[in-house]
Amino acid sequence: MSKVVNDEYPGKQKSMTDEQLKNLAKAQYTAEKASETETHDFPTEVVELPSKGKFYPEGHPLSTGKIEMKYMTAKEEDILTNQSYIKAGVVLDKLFKALIVTKCDYNDLLLGDKNAIMIAARILGYGKDYEITVTDPDGNKQKETIDLTQLEEKEFDWDRFDKENGFDFQLPVSKRKITVCHLTHGKQRKIDAELKGLAKLKKPSAELTTRYKYTIAAVDGDDNNATIRKFVDNELLAVDSRALRKFISSITPDIDLSVNCLSVETGEPFRGKFQVGLDFFWPDAEI
Repeated sequence: MSKVVNDEYPGKQKSMTDEQLKNLAKAQYTAEKASETETHDFPTEVVELPSKGKFYPEGHPLSTGKIEMKYMTAKEEDILTNQSYIKAGVVLDKLFKALIVTKCDYNDLLLGDKNAIMIAARILGYGKDYEITVTDPDGNKQKETIDLTQLEEKEFDWDRFDKENGFDFQLPVSKRKITVCHLTHGKQRKIDAELKGLAKLKKPSAELTTRYKYTIAAVDGDDNNATIRKFVDNELLAVDSRALRKFISSITPDIDLSVNCLSVETGEPFRGKFQVGLDFFWPDAEI
C-alpha cells in the first residue's frame, strides 16, 4: 500500500492502492494531453518575428516567421515577481511558457525575435505607451513616452543571406576567417550563467569575450571549442574585434530599440536608446 496526503484534511493520510495511484496518474496525464489540443478560450495575437523565420531549420515551428501569443493576465504578473524564478534566472522561460501558444522550444528563439515577443507581451499586457529614460549626446538625461507599436525593425539586407545560421567574416588586420552564428535565448542563458560564475569567483567581468565564445562557431574552419576560446582570450586584436562586432550587428535581425528625441537642454535632435529586460514590464511598479 502507498500513502498520499489527503488535501482536504492536511496532516491526515488516507491509503491508496498502487492500482488507484496508477489510475490517478493516468487520469492526470490524459487531462494534460487534452489541454494541449483543446480550443483556447483566451484572446491571442499573431506576432511577426524580425528574423522572418529564415534562420530556423526547415520545418521548425518558428520557420513561418510568426508566433501566436495570448494576452498577459494577473497570473503572468505573479511569474514576473516570483523571487524564486528571478533568483534561478528562469523568469523569461516561465513567462514564455505561459504566453506563447505556438508549440516551440523557447531556447531556440533568436535574441531579436525574443525582443519582439517581449515588446508584444508588454503591449498586450499594459498597452502601447511606455516611458523611457534617454541620454542626449551631452550626457543629459530626460524622460520620453514612446509608442511601442511604432518601433521598427532594424534595416536588413536579406539578399545577402540564405537560410543557414552561419556567416563567414574575414578580420581586416589578422585576416583570420571567423564563422559566426546568431545568439539564441538558450545561448544567452549559458552566457549569463558563465558571467554569474565569474562574479562568484570574484573575477573581472568579461561580458564581451564571453559573448564571442558563444557567437563564434569556428576560427579558420576549426569549430573546436578550445580553439575558439583560445582565440578569443589571446589572439583577437582590438581593431579586429571592433570590426567583428559591427559585422555581427549587421547580420542580426532585431527590433530597433532607439527612437527620435529632442534634447530638452540643447534643442538638438538625437536617437535615444533603451533596453528590454524584466524591468521593461515593471518600470514604475509598486510591489
